[in-house]
Amino acid sequence: MKRKYFFFDIDGTLTDDATHRIVPSAEETLRRLREAGHFTAVATGRMHYKTKAFTDTIGIHNLVCAGGGCLVVEDEIIDQQYLDKEKALEFLRHCDEEGIGWLITPEDNDQVIMRDFRFLEQAGRRRELTTYLVDRELDPSALSGIMKIYAAVPKGEEYKYPWLDLLGHLRLSDTYLVIQYDKKKEGILRMMEYLQGDAADVVVFGDAENDLVMFDPRWTSIAMGNGVPALKEKADYVTAANVDDGILKACEHFGWISQ
Repeated sequence: MKRKYFFFDIDGTLTDDATHRIVPSAEETLRRLREAGHFTAVATGRMHYKTKAFTDTIGIHNLVCAGGGCLVVEDEIIDQQYLDKEKALEFLRHCDEEGIGWLITPEDNDQVIMRDFRFLEQAGRRRELTTYLVDRELDPSALSGIMKIYAAVPKGEEYKYPWLDLLGHLRLSDTYLVIQYDKKKEGILRMMEYLQGDAADVVVFGDAENDLVMFDPRWTSIAMGNGVPALKEKADYVTAANVDDGILKACEHFGWISQ
């Protein structure tokens, strides 16, 4: 059988949202795909350090993470992209002019830097484990790179700030926006170029709106049965829900592993 290149979203696709653990049949399917000679990877918005903590437990060593900004092959980082520096600095200037609190993530870890406490006063603490560092003399332009920005813009108030489109943004909380590299499809294409593989042999699995960017007519796009309607409409195939062995059933349906 011709080798396929599989890219799996994590939350809601590989993992059960109720337990945050990988679905047992999905883990077994990953093993069988590798034994059949296929390439397996995750494609996620999670940063590298956080992705690796999960994938190390399930035997995946190839990653398109940090929204496509970081590529890892056999546990080696082969490419790392940051936010556009000039646009990021302009974005922060707008935040300062509007009195909007912000945090910066400069490196691949859970540390964020802030110049004052406005973000915490306006948006509160992040729900994820975060190490907060205060540098009142912080000059963002002196940083070697900026991986993420968190801006304290409440839900529903985005319309007030047209400059938010400078970098694009994600809404993961009612109290703040996340600005990060978000080009998973481009990350997959860069990975395929590195591997010297054909994009037509790519297979992606996803469930959420942020997976829409991965669904492309050049390859096979599979939506989980628990996925959002917009993703199912764009998919080449809709499988069962993740907790109902959706990944296993899709791979058996297409003959990528034997039944």
